[in-house]
Amino acid sequence: MLELMAAAGSALRWEDLGLRPGIDLGFFTLRYYSLAYLAGILLAYWHLTKMIKVPGAPLAQRHADDLFFYCTLGVILGGRLGYAAFYEPALFTHFTAGETVSWDLLRLWDGGMSFHGGLIGVTAAIAWVSWQGQLSFIRVCDYISVNVGFGMLFGRIANFINGELWGRVAGPDVPWAMIFPTADMQPRHPSQLYEALLEGALVIAVMLPLFWRTRARYRTGLMVGVFTVLIASGRFIVEFFRQPDAQLTAFAARTGLSMGQWLTLPLILAGLALIVWALNRPELGSERKPAAA
Repeated sequence: MLELMAAAGSALRWEDLGLRPGIDLGFFTLRYYSLAYLAGILLAYWHLTKMIKVPGAPLAQRHADDLFFYCTLGVILGGRLGYAAFYEPALFTHFTAGETVSWDLLRLWDGGMSFHGGLIGVTAAIAWVSWQGQLSFIRVCDYISVNVGFGMLFGRIANFINGELWGRVAGPDVPWAMIFPTADMQPRHPSQLYEALLEGALVIAVMLPLFWRTRARYRTGLMVGVFTVLIASGRFIVEFFRQPDAQLTAFAARTGLSMGQWLTLPLILAGLALIVWALNRPELGSERKPAAA
């Protein structure tokens, strides 16, 4: 106990950073979490419009516009439904009483979005747009995968600003351990920042040069395979430092891995399979032109 008190006394404190969950406009609080999603989606859309202007693009601007709309829906609906299905099923049946009764599933401002659910939602959106436009699903996934890191980076930083999704209790050898007021007085890993680095910054640092400096875009499935391995491996590693959701702590102790890690393992295998498949296929011709607008 004395060691814990000493560690707590010397640890960084989240509240000392002066962070706020959003910008108070008086009549409304503009939350950084919402801004992070918006910034990630807009930057991804802007970068995608740049990508489809170079040779090899499997889609035209009109398809990018459709993807912008449907992928936004996929992130929000898939992320929320996935969180409820994988982590907190009570959201489906619980209602909160106030001035009006609200369904907890729709209370997005309370937090609770699933990476895996969002991934499923985005995949469904890509499948829909690809089917409607008679596009190659995997080729479109290749192009979308290059841009996902933007949203992951901003989203995880927003998690840190909100003081949510904090990590496990850290030992005395972690000088950057932090005390989060919504947790307890124990110094914890700022796992939100670990995720921002591994799921966001690292993915960007690998995927952008892979597209712009190599001929990876001419190998169907290679970019989405590399992306899947990167982001899934990053999530698997971070889960060792991230505090499991309260309702799944016993599950993690019983199985040896967290729910996030179990859901991530198939993604790593699928990504590796895609890379092998892509490297064993002939490269698309460099003379391929962008789709007509």
